[in-house]
Amino acid sequence: MSGDLFGPAPAGQEGAPLADRMRPRRFEELVGQSHLFDVGSPLALLRDGRHLSSIILWGPPGTGKTTIARLIATTANVTFVAFSAVLVGVKEVKETMARAAVEKRASGRPTVLFLDEIHRFNRAQQDAFLPHVENGVITLIGATTQNPSFELTSALLSRCRVYVLEPLSAAHVTLLIERALGDGERGVGNLKLEAEPRAIALLAEQADGDARRALAVIEAAAQQVGPGGRITAELIVDVLARRVPMYDKSGEGHYNLISALHKAVRGSDPQGALYWLARMIEGGEDPLYIARRVVRMATEDIGLADPQALGITIAAKDAFHFLGSPEGELAIAQAVVYLATAPKSNRVYLAYGEALEAARNSPAAPVPLHIRNAPTGLMKELGYGKGYQYGHSVPEAYIPQEYLPDQMTGKVFYQPGELGFEKKVKERLEYWDRIKREGAREGAQESAHRIPVERADRDDEPGGEG
Repeated sequence: MSGDLFGPAPAGQEGAPLADRMRPRRFEELVGQSHLFDVGSPLALLRDGRHLSSIILWGPPGTGKTTIARLIATTANVTFVAFSAVLVGVKEVKETMARAAVEKRASGRPTVLFLDEIHRFNRAQQDAFLPHVENGVITLIGATTQNPSFELTSALLSRCRVYVLEPLSAAHVTLLIERALGDGERGVGNLKLEAEPRAIALLAEQADGDARRALAVIEAAAQQVGPGGRITAELIVDVLARRVPMYDKSGEGHYNLISALHKAVRGSDPQGALYWLARMIEGGEDPLYIARRVVRMATEDIGLADPQALGITIAAKDAFHFLGSPEGELAIAQAVVYLATAPKSNRVYLAYGEALEAARNSPAAPVPLHIRNAPTGLMKELGYGKGYQYGHSVPEAYIPQEYLPDQMTGKVFYQPGELGFEKKVKERLEYWDRIKREGAREGAQESAHRIPVERADRDDEPGGEG
């Protein structure tokens, strides 16, 4: 017979929250997640009680993870034990494992162990379940709102199949609301409430696919209007107060949203960029974190196509420091729109990556003698700085000479694109390359030698740029 460490499921109990009272008692009552129960799928076998296997249910809050776990245990007619990783301790886990072992020897059936928020267990705690899963004493069903590939150990993941639950659609939430309003036994049907269609539609949309949230709002609204009352859209807005967007600043949602912002900027879509920026701000993200990432976008995706982009993003960061929130957030929004509408180039980003690879592959390549610093007489005698040509000695401020190590002569890292300011950079490089191909400008060598010796020496002093 199915059981629960904390007593039977609260469905139908007077005083239990509406969401618990309305929890489905059979798979036929389950709303949403039909994609998980295709004919022949492992979850379909679990649903039909034909096969028990350990699984991880990954999805947003209020999408049915706990309900599915309870229904699987009920269908299989096995003991059900529920833990929350937030509350459980080592003692309770050991006691449960011992009882599960006794149950297995007595009946030959495993215990379904449901671990809510399993991602909150540390790696050692997760690994402690492995031998009990392997010997069949327990069938583990873990529930998490976080990406299992980030939060769970590889050993545990290899022993469990992961199923992804989707947020409920507005139509699904509407069905659940109407079911609760009409159910006089477990819902609030006995109150004979009248709910405006507009109110139900509004709540179904605002619930963000979370059935628990929707039912909690209905319960609060029912308490407010009393028996025979009317639930209006205005009341729903009042009960919702200020809906906090679903956003986990340390979980996958954090990375998904910043990725969406970055890709919208890269894709030159200011509308999408502003939306994802607003989502992060409304979700409580640190605006300075966003500002840092926006600076990165300026260097990675705009680069020299618009050299002002970097300055504007730095200015936005400084403006937020100066103004604080919420006024300073407008500066970040301005920077985001500027980046989204700027010409794009990742040529500097790619060039620096190639230069890094070259530096790692040749960490000991010597600096050519002619561009070495020569602060002492000995160094000059050894040829340090010999043959260096001072570019400012000619009108073009350019004299062809090699600046790479000998084994890299002619290597090209940076190749400018055709957009924005980089088009001018490309023209400039092509002009210099033309001079280089034609040979040094006639007389450039003599001009370089006409530099006063003391000037050259000053430039070669330690701390100088020459």
